[in-house]
Amino acid sequence: MLETAIAIAFGLFVVAQMLNLYRLLRGPSLPDRVLALDTMYVNSIALIVLYGLSSGSKLYFEAAMLIALIGFVSTVAVAKYMTRGDIIE
Repeated sequence: MLETAIAIAFGLFVVAQMLNLYRLLRGPSLPDRVLALDTMYVNSIALIVLYGLSSGSKLYFEAAMLIALIGFVSTVAVAKYMTRGDIIE
């Protein structure tokens, strides 16, 4: 039962990742592209966690935490660049 739910969730997150990639490439404006990239981070974290659940390894959860940290910092940096034009004051 759990394997089936993980397989379905994995497929749905892959579809969501493809839709985010489309929005990243064809976004009408820069904020749309930044939001698509941020959502891709969240989806990639979910995919890594699902793979960690299916394989039973704890290493993937640590990788997901590292990607979450990098994703948050990069999103803040890009948002600051978009609003002020400079990252470091």
